Parts: sequence; C-alpha cells; structure tokens
Amino acid sequence: MPFKANADRRHRIPKQRFRATNWSEYDAGLRGRGSLTVWFTDAAISAWKAEPRTTRGGQPRYSALAITTALTLRTVFRLALRQTEGLIGSIIALLGLNLPVPDHSTLSRRAETLETPRSHPGSRPVHLLVDSTGLQLCGPGEWLLEKHGSRTRRSWRKLHVGVDADTGRIVASSLTASDVDDASQVGPLLSQVADPIASFTADGVYDQDGVYGEVTARPTGAAVIVPPPSSAVPSAMAETAPTQRDQHLQTIAERGRMGWQKASGYNWRALVEANIARFKRVIGGGLRSRTDRRRATEVAIAVSALNRMLELGRPEYVRIV
Repeated sequence: MPFKANADRRHRIPKQRFRATNWSEYDAGLRGRGSLTVWFTDAAISAWKAEPRTTRGGQPRYSALAITTALTLRTVFRLALRQTEGLIGSIIALLGLNLPVPDHSTLSRRAETLETPRSHPGSRPVHLLVDSTGLQLCGPGEWLLEKHGSRTRRSWRKLHVGVDADTGRIVASSLTASDVDDASQVGPLLSQVADPIASFTADGVYDQDGVYGEVTARPTGAAVIVPPPSSAVPSAMAETAPTQRDQHLQTIAERGRMGWQKASGYNWRALVEANIARFKRVIGGGLRSRTDRRRATEVAIAVSALNRMLELGRPEYVRIV
C-alpha cells in the first residue's frame, strides 16, 4: 500500500483533500439513516401473518416478513431478543395496528431457518472487491480474564464480503470458522453475484491458482487483480502464452509495484476495507447469536440493512489538493 512504501518520509507527503459535490443530498441521506419514522404499508400488514401450511407440521403464526422486520430492528439498534420483542410491540401499539407480536423465543427459533432475499440479476458488469474480517462471539470475554485470570482466548468467526466497486453495496457475504482459508470462499462469493463479473480484486492472500480458476471460469472471463508476492516467478509459458499472473509480474518489473497498483486499479480495494469499517461501526464487531445458522442469518440481515442505508445517500468526491 502507498503509506507502507513511503513510511520513512510520510510526514513530508501532504494529505490528499477531497470535497463532496453532492453535499446537500448526502447530508440529507445521513440524517435519514437515523430517522425513526416507521410505517406499515397495506401489503406489509396483509403479509404479516404466515400463509396456512399445507404439509404436515405445526402452523406458523408469523411470515418471513415479520421475522425479518423484527430481526432487522434488533441488528440496527443492537438489542437483545427480549428488548426486540418490546420494541416491535411498542411500534405496533403506537401505530394502532391489530397485529400479533413475535416473542423472543419465536425470533430465535425462526432465525435458524430464515431465508434472506438475494439480489436480482442485472446487465451491468460488476467490479468485485473481496476481503475478510473477524467477528467475536458473545461470551464472558474480558470480564472472565480480569476476574479469574483465564487465558482462554475468545472465539470468533470470519466474515468474507464482496463489494461492488461502483455502487459500494455488499453483494456477497459468507461466514465461516476462523481457520478457513480466505481463498476457499471465492467460489461461494461468486455464486451469490447474479450480475456478470468484470474484475476480481483482492489482496495477496488470494494469490492462488484456484482463485484464478474460479474467476476465469465465469462466462465473462473476468480480470483477476491480485498482487503476487515479491518472491513470485513467471510460469513456464510466460513467453508464449502468459497468464494474468505473468502479466502482473511483467508490469511490476517494468513500472514497480506502485506503478502496477495504479495501472491495474488495485487501489480501489480500499473501498472494501471501508465497508468492513462501516459494518463494525454501525453493526458492531461481534455476533450475538449462539448457533452458526443463526449467525449467518444475523450477518445477512446486517448486510441488507447497510445496503439500505447506503441507498439513502452516497457522497461523490472530487480531489482539490
């Protein structure tokens, strides 16, 4: 990254300054993200109760819409399940609606099998930016360490995200164990993107043959922008039929690593890091659910909430210095 290459003289490099060209719209969007205006459309009211079940088993009382609405409020306001039950009940009472309120046990049980909606396919190619981060699991944590001197490390899960570079939306996500290799999740992330892939950008951890194979196997033949390590050597076919990795090595040899980053567009990867920072700032850096399937539902709902917040307004910048 640029700040690493210039660390010894960073104090002499002036900080880049930008100005938002749509400040009024962006300012209104930021206020809208904190708005507590709540309303139920007629379609939502009619779809609040579940459809009668035609197969064997108990009859559900609440539809997927009702469970998703309650879990979204829980995620955005960082509430426990009982507090979520109280919040959704007070909203329904303030609006004067005659709707049943899902209890906390129902919310926990339905989160195990809740299906979240996927994005619909489009025609615009997506420049996919991929990265991963860690999310802590709920538990005694630091209190246990301070009280009893326990040396047990806190458990955590790894969140893998794919971001659309043009819109800033998180278009793919997966939650795995902490020891899962990042490159192994390229296939599951690509399968969630319905639009054609124009390019795939990630850090050096994804410099593997399997990653290139997964991405180039797509019908559009996307470009793979992954920095090879300093010890990388060209393949045996570099002179006659160079691969994308060979082309990266050739560009680095001609222009240097900083020149390759600028020419390839690798610096756009900073956007996925910004999305991860936004996720932890708004949603938090931990998972409240107790099972893996409920944690996956929690992450999917959090991603959907962040994307809806982004739709309210996004800044457009121009560089002034």
